Amino acid sequence: MKRLLCSIIVLAIISCNSNNNNKETVVAATDDLYKEIQTGGVKVIPIETPKGKFNVWTKRIGNNPKIKLLLLNGGPGATHEYFECFENFLLPEGVELIYYDQLGCGLSDDPKDTTMWDLGRFVEEVEQVRKALHLNKDNFYLLGHSWGGILAMQYALKYQDNLKGLIISNMMMSCPDYGKYAQEVLAPQFDPKVLDTIRQIEAKRDFQNPKYMELLMPHFYAKHICRIPLDQWPEPLNRGLSKMNQSLYVTMQGPSEFGIGGNLINWDVTKELPKIKTPTLTIGGKYDTMDPEHMKWVSTQVQNGRSITCPNGSHMSMYDDQKNYFPGLIQFIKDVDGGTFKAEKSK
Repeated sequence: MKRLLCSIIVLAIISCNSNNNNKETVVAATDDLYKEIQTGGVKVIPIETPKGKFNVWTKRIGNNPKIKLLLLNGGPGATHEYFECFENFLLPEGVELIYYDQLGCGLSDDPKDTTMWDLGRFVEEVEQVRKALHLNKDNFYLLGHSWGGILAMQYALKYQDNLKGLIISNMMMSCPDYGKYAQEVLAPQFDPKVLDTIRQIEAKRDFQNPKYMELLMPHFYAKHICRIPLDQWPEPLNRGLSKMNQSLYVTMQGPSEFGIGGNLINWDVTKELPKIKTPTLTIGGKYDTMDPEHMKWVSTQVQNGRSITCPNGSHMSMYDDQKNYFPGLIQFIKDVDGGTFKAEKSK
């Protein structure tokens, strides 16, 4: 009986020790596991705003401590997805890409509050993203396309000491000048009957009328947004534009495609351009919605500028003129990184 009792006590002690050891092992393994979790480059960043805290989505593709390119999408209100073509050209050159959906866009939170759609607030959002991703003057290249170009330049005017290189893609630096170009240069290229119908729809502010987009797609989008045949538009481009946040777009851009009628209507930084000392590249397209001559001019107004005009390109030159868009962009980044960048002389 005593022998049986002793055996039971010994087994109980062994069992307790075993449970304790297993418990310690599981806790240690769990702690280590959480520290080593990989997310495929995705990082969700909490952003402080006047209306509280929200999350924005980012994703790093590639890894280069010296060259990190943060991409600012257009719209306003589109998503990072139409930048996916950059992977084919920039990654083989060792450029680290950082996708980022601005607040209200794509995979980021949507506050559904139009008072949040303010340029100054977006600038502070970009700065918070920069800090969270540890970007600095030794590695931080910022590319803004279309509306993203407005945001990139406004950011640079306040925070250029954090930048190594600035790229303004397919965006004029004056919304009034853009409106003038749309009315005086682009509109007259329409068939008069088509333009008259579009004008009537806009005068009635009947922008939900299906006829509006039916006319704009072949007569405007196919000629000045992306010149690839409409039924062959690349899937990432269609995907990125199809998710447009209309509240954000209309609040800042306005409902019309001929110029800007939202809260960006008076934005103009042309007189401030000489303040920009960061190496700057402007990219335009011959058939762009934006005046390519204006974009060339911008490169002469900043202290260290260079320009590319894509001879076959429109607003989405990264798709319809890749043979000119990407070599020029890559050369700019290489020159800045290598310390060989030379600005173009003022014209």
